[in-house]
Amino acid sequence: MKRKFTILIEKDEEGWLVSEVVELPGCHTQAKTMNDLLERTKEAIEAYLESEEEPLMKETFVGVQQIEV
Repeated sequence: MKRKFTILIEKDEEGWLVSEVVELPGCHTQAKTMNDLLERTKEAIEAYLESEEEPLMKETFVGVQQIEV
């Protein structure tokens, strides 16, 4: 059964793209291109789920907003 996960993507100071899987604490990876990042993120999720007897799952992700102050 396929499941959906929410990932946050940022670019670090050296230009690497970094993804963090919101629902899986500690599940993250990095790559130079978006295609590589998405593939590596899928691999990281699969490895995370295989390594845990009962994976730690955070609450349901609601969203991201920007505010101006």
